[in-house]
Amino acid sequence: MVHNGFESSFLMDVKSKQDLDPILVELKESILKNSVEAFSQGGNGVLRYQSRLCVPDVDGLREKILEKAHDLRYSINPGVIKIYRDLREVCWWNGMKRDIAGFVAKCPNCQQVKAEHLRPRGLSQDIDIPTWKLEDVNMDFIVGLPRTRRQHDYIWVIIDRITKSAHFIPIKVSFSAEDYV
Repeated sequence: MVHNGFESSFLMDVKSKQDLDPILVELKESILKNSVEAFSQGGNGVLRYQSRLCVPDVDGLREKILEKAHDLRYSINPGVIKIYRDLREVCWWNGMKRDIAGFVAKCPNCQQVKAEHLRPRGLSQDIDIPTWKLEDVNMDFIVGLPRTRRQHDYIWVIIDRITKSAHFIPIKVSFSAEDYV
């Protein structure tokens, strides 16, 4: 939609087909009755939504626009967001984002290229897998609890990585490191 020749033929194509789409015909009638605000009809008779061209759902025109936007030489397989951002500057139709997503989902190249848009996550690291129970544990303390009858006010939590079992041991704040063994 950059070249003037294409732009004018595109505009004429859209204008001629707007009168074949019953929804757009109804919108044009609503404009004459002043019952819609976001839509307008210029002197050339072309229906627009907030200055964007209303594209009718006639003769596969929307699909042709999607193919053209998708196959531009400088943005091959651009994806849903890029196509939507480019098209919403010029065109409008009800359900446009959904239609673009469906079009891109059918493109096998877009599905393969999709992974390249992700940020690299760095080098993978090997994680040692424990072989015996309680060989590798995580520990934490739950503090600030009310005292029990035996004066315990902390809970020592030990979780075994291999069995995923958790042990909750009541302790006192006054315990020293030797008392935990």
